[in-house]
Amino acid sequence: MAIILGDNQYGKAESRLVRFVRDGPRHEIRDVNVTTALRGPFEPAYLHGDQSAVLPTDTQKNTAFAFAKSKGLEAVEDFGLELARHFVDDVGPVTGARIEIEQYEWQRAVVDGEEHDHTWLRKGQEVRTAAVTVDETGEYVVGGLKDLVLLKSTGSEFAGFLKDEFTTLPETHDRVMATALDAKWRFASTDVDWEATYADVKRLMVREFATLQSLALQQTLWHMGTAVLEAIPSIVEMRLTAPNKHHFAYDLSPFGLDNPGEVFWAADRPYGLIEATVLRDDAPPANDAWRASAGLA
Repeated sequence: MAIILGDNQYGKAESRLVRFVRDGPRHEIRDVNVTTALRGPFEPAYLHGDQSAVLPTDTQKNTAFAFAKSKGLEAVEDFGLELARHFVDDVGPVTGARIEIEQYEWQRAVVDGEEHDHTWLRKGQEVRTAAVTVDETGEYVVGGLKDLVLLKSTGSEFAGFLKDEFTTLPETHDRVMATALDAKWRFASTDVDWEATYADVKRLMVREFATLQSLALQQTLWHMGTAVLEAIPSIVEMRLTAPNKHHFAYDLSPFGLDNPGEVFWAADRPYGLIEATVLRDDAPPANDAWRASAGLA
């Protein structure tokens, strides 16, 4: 029996980077969390401790901060492509690079009815994500979001399910549906209006969640993914993960009160976890587009 080294990569995880644009009285902010990972002939480092081909992770961190100044930081997808191309094109041993980015949103403070030029409030909505892979097979971008919390008070059912001797859940044709959606979408190319596409994807998924008379969370995910692929040709694959954040009608009868679907106990665990991949049947090969580093994006 032989023991061999399998797939490997190394990098700097979760460099918190805030970039301000201060070229006028009205400042702009970009707040991101950047992870880099390099791939290549690094077996000697693992097997023998030979660091001669290893670009330090600290150098990778420094590169991200330097690029935020020299290249700017607008769309996170473009920033990830700049970093990945640099590591593959300019660092000799590197054959592949994976860049994962989380973006945190801020909204301007309103003072005396006017937006303030240099004060913001952290928005409590979803975290935008981007994952860029550049290697010998090509360039791949996966956009995404996570922790998009959605809830609707009706328009959801769960009935007709398989039952056995351990089933106690009653059927329902009117329930609360809530989730914290994680969604990722793979692009066919890098020639994309990233900002507009992100807004469109989010709008389409929220629309489907809100308007579909859902017979199951599985069905909702299918409709979300299908709506995006039908509307946006540049996206070829969607991966969706949604915990079912259960809400149970609370029994108020001991207190002499009716509860016609108005007061609920929101349970945080255990929860159903629903996952789905929706893709075009002619989607180009993903190769290593989904091979994660820190798993941030």
